[in-house]
Amino acid sequence: MADGEDHPRAKFHAMVDGTAQDWGIIAAASMAFGADLPTRLIAHLQLLRGDCGGFAIDRLEHSLQTATKAFKDGRDEEYVVCALLHDIGDILGPRNHADIAAAIVQPFVSEQNHWMVANHAIFQGYYFFHHLGLDRDMREQFRGHPHFEHTAQFGHLYDQEAFDPGYASMPLEAFAPMLQRVMSVPKRSIYLPKRQGADA
Repeated sequence: MADGEDHPRAKFHAMVDGTAQDWGIIAAASMAFGADLPTRLIAHLQLLRGDCGGFAIDRLEHSLQTATKAFKDGRDEEYVVCALLHDIGDILGPRNHADIAAAIVQPFVSEQNHWMVANHAIFQGYYFFHHLGLDRDMREQFRGHPHFEHTAQFGHLYDQEAFDPGYASMPLEAFAPMLQRVMSVPKRSIYLPKRQGADA
């Protein structure tokens, strides 16, 4: 929701002049804006529709197939949401899409799932890098990492398997409640006060 003239605004023109009242106004607006993130994510996923990039299906269908396969396999909602969003960076970051997706999910998911999203492109390379003159074993630099197998499994079971034009994916709307539950309340952020006893 865009701020209209009927919404309160902070008075300062430079942050050095800000008051507690100003920042209270900004914090309230930020809470409302943050709560609407799932709606904006769905709108951005729609931008993947029709963009095939040479594949047999478009990028939205690939995302839906990946998430549907994970859901049907009994994965929890956080994992399914990561599967849905793993390629959301393709539009704005075609050369580093995994970094963008990882930055989006990072405040809301476990370290394991964040690492999976952040590194899925390197792990996915195992299936095709050698056809492009690249090192298909690039993922081996992470061998021994606690999340290596988790990420390799995601690539093998879901990501590389999700390019079938005949597959019956769940519609994007079916994932909206999951996005709402997973992506509305951050677990970690510099903008959250530290809980007493929490790790730094």
